[in-house]
Amino acid sequence: MPQNVFERFADADLTFGVVGLGYVGLPLAVEAARSGIRVLGFDVKERVVAEIQGGRSHIQDLTDEDIAEQVSAGRLEATNDMSRLGECDGISICVPTPLSKTRDPDISFIFAATEAVAGALKPGQLVVLESTTYPGTTREIVLPELERKGLEVGRDFFLCFSPERVDPGNRVWVTRNTPKVMGGITPTCTQVGLALYSRFFDALVPVTSTEAAELTKILENTFRAVNIGLVNEVALIADRLKVDVWEVIDAAATKPFGFMKFTPGPGLGGHCIPVDPHYLSWKMRTLNYKTRFIDVASEVNSYMPEFVVGKVWEALNRAGRAVNGSRVLVLGVAYKPDVDDVRESPALDIIRLLEADGAVVDYHDPFVPRLEEEGREWVGVPLTDGVLDSVDVAVIVTNHSSVDHARVFRRAPIVVDSRNATRGLVSSSGGQGEGWIVKGPVM
Repeated sequence: MPQNVFERFADADLTFGVVGLGYVGLPLAVEAARSGIRVLGFDVKERVVAEIQGGRSHIQDLTDEDIAEQVSAGRLEATNDMSRLGECDGISICVPTPLSKTRDPDISFIFAATEAVAGALKPGQLVVLESTTYPGTTREIVLPELERKGLEVGRDFFLCFSPERVDPGNRVWVTRNTPKVMGGITPTCTQVGLALYSRFFDALVPVTSTEAAELTKILENTFRAVNIGLVNEVALIADRLKVDVWEVIDAAATKPFGFMKFTPGPGLGGHCIPVDPHYLSWKMRTLNYKTRFIDVASEVNSYMPEFVVGKVWEALNRAGRAVNGSRVLVLGVAYKPDVDDVRESPALDIIRLLEADGAVVDYHDPFVPRLEEEGREWVGVPLTDGVLDSVDVAVIVTNHSSVDHARVFRRAPIVVDSRNATRGLVSSSGGQGEGWIVKGPVM
């Protein structure tokens, strides 16, 4: 491959297209624009396009000023006209990859994006898939569609997989300084991908194939899912042994080698950790292999919302109340602290389970004032003393830093804490506490 191809992607004036302007695509588009590259962002949602064109951000990790600066400078433009993909020298596909209702991969968004890119593909273009998916997707699904025009990969166009590593709410590790893995269909594809992405990433990690890059992403989140599953099972064990699991974890974490601290909770949330391991499980089932660790961890993690609801049952029973008709306040519906992302949040399962038992459920979340799920809408309530005084039990599901959990502990008659947010309050108050029920009737 002539040297001028690499020089073009490394140094020349380029147009970079980003398909999908959500949690992954929009930060990538802004970072590329900051480096001086002209960026065309593509999204099928007219609202998203209009907001970006108006200099407004629809995701928490970027401010309106971040968007407006790049739009006003002419470096960032949003559109839903997919025919304009032909204007781009490089294209990144950052579309959602959810699970179906049967927990199988849903790559329909990748199919749609690939078809759009293929329709506008021209010689010399680089295409990078960033959407998390099962190993083999880039080679088996994306490549054949792009080759329909008769262009040869590695010579006429270049195709890579580079997994997204977005951590919503993380102010330390952001798009630019998070090392970026890159694997191409051919070695030349990898080198072209590295040439472009080196312009807006501080560190790049080349691997030898798209499959290696795809499996890297799955491994990262499967590692977390399996270890969270382990510590959640330890929490279930500790509960039966009447041992404080958080005390045990903190003690184990003092070991300076051979131990990595994970903490239990009400279940897994977010797009990655609850979803990505299932992509690998599905792929391996097609190869007649059972992913035992992944399946067991998923079983334990999926049970945790039920376990938390069981603690609400237990606390109310000790107070002589039935769940049916009791007023329950769920504190936090985002999947992790200090973000507004409710994807796969265990709070949604907890609310559904409590309502199925007849509880009257309200929620408070400073980051999620309104919640829509499966055609239903909830509106959050303010965290006033009156609200806390009126409920029968408060359930801490997400420990947002802006919530005064000490006040929750003082005012609510019963508190079930699935995040250890009230640690130290039981002993300092002289009250009773046992396991996840940190305030309530005498145990």
